[in-house]
Amino acid sequence: MAVHFDERSGIVPCQTPWGCWYQTMDEVFIEVQVPPGTQARQIRCNLGSRDIMLAVQGKDVFKGKLFDSTISDEATWTLEDRKLIRIILTKSNRSAGNCWASLLEEEYSADPWVQDEMQKKLTLEKFQRENPGFDFSGAELSGNYSKGGPDFSSLEK
Repeated sequence: MAVHFDERSGIVPCQTPWGCWYQTMDEVFIEVQVPPGTQARQIRCNLGSRDIMLAVQGKDVFKGKLFDSTISDEATWTLEDRKLIRIILTKSNRSAGNCWASLLEEEYSADPWVQDEMQKKLTLEKFQRENPGFDFSGAELSGNYSKGGPDFSSLEK
C-alpha cells in the first residue's frame, strides 16, 4: 500500500473510543468528540510536559503519562462548535524519528499498519523540509517502511 503525501490533509489518524490523535514532526493533535452543546466550563484539561488529563462533565476521558515529552507552555486546547475538543501538544524532540507509537505510555497505541503510515508521513515531511526545491506532491512511499525504508526514485526537481 502506498501513501500519497499532501501537507494539508496528509494526516494518519489513530482512532480511539473518544475520537482520534495524529502527529507531525512538531506536534501531536488530539480530537475528542463531546456531547453537542458542551460548554467550556464543563471541561477540565491539564496539559503537563509528560502528563495529560481531560475530563468532560465530571467524567474522565483520558488521563496518564504521555508517550514522550512535550513543551507544556505551548500546549493548547479549544472547544470547537461546542462538540469537538482539539488539543495541540508541541513535541520536545522534533526529529522525523520521533514518531509516537501511542498517545499515552500504555494506552491508545497505533496498530502496526497505522504506526508504519505515521512514520512514512513524518519521513516525507522531513525530506520536504530538507529539500525545498523538490516537488513532493506526487511522492509515494511503498512497502513496509520499517523494513527497507523509503524509495524516492520517482521524485523530480
